[in-house]
Amino acid sequence: MPRLALTRPISASFARGELTYLERVPIDVDRARRQHAAYEGVLESLGWTIVRLPALDEQPDAVFVEDAGIALDELAVVAPMGASSRTGESRSVEEALARYLPVTRLTPPATLDGGDVMRAGRRLFVGRSRRTNAAAIEQFQRLLAPYEYEVIPVEVKGALHLKSACSVVGERTILANTEWVDMSPFAGMDALAVDPSEAWGASVLHADGHVVMPTGFPRTARLLAGAGLTVHEVDLTEIRKAEGGPTCLSILLPNLA
Repeated sequence: MPRLALTRPISASFARGELTYLERVPIDVDRARRQHAAYEGVLESLGWTIVRLPALDEQPDAVFVEDAGIALDELAVVAPMGASSRTGESRSVEEALARYLPVTRLTPPATLDGGDVMRAGRRLFVGRSRRTNAAAIEQFQRLLAPYEYEVIPVEVKGALHLKSACSVVGERTILANTEWVDMSPFAGMDALAVDPSEAWGASVLHADGHVVMPTGFPRTARLLAGAGLTVHEVDLTEIRKAEGGPTCLSILLPNLA
């Protein structure tokens, strides 16, 4: 079976999405759609087959499909998201995931966004953030213990999600803004620290030695290339205005039988 990447088109209401850390500025929705298409094109060039979910024009943040579900080798997990305005996104993501994997749900009072779940082998680092709470982490730990995943909480201090502040870029390597995330849970891993002038540069998508990252972070791009990774830069300037990055625009399903 081909490797699949679930995506969703930019909503007509995209410019009205939730914001936590950035000031609201005008967003060119048509340009954002072209940037999203270019992002999908990069994934296709790397061997991923795009599976597009239905557009949800009344859900501004629906393009950030990763937040609505977590895909693992054995199962998928969906949970109440941390922003109640996004509730309408969950059903179609769950239906899409259910075509490929058994789906299990977390229940209130748990809230969890997929952008807070970062996988390194059988370890799942889960950000305790404005969107993901302790109840979700506890449920996640109980749910995944029989599958021998280790769920490790990580405090997120300065960004919306864990994967806004750091990204796995190898089996034992992370790229991180060390000012925004507690680094102690990553003891034993190699850490590549982004330059302070590129605070938002740590949000990248890694797959098989390739890194998809936004343009505008030349020092980070050189750092990753120097670590032996193949870097693919894509213009996501309009999407970044909505606090989005390359990981949140897709759910990758690489290990389907």
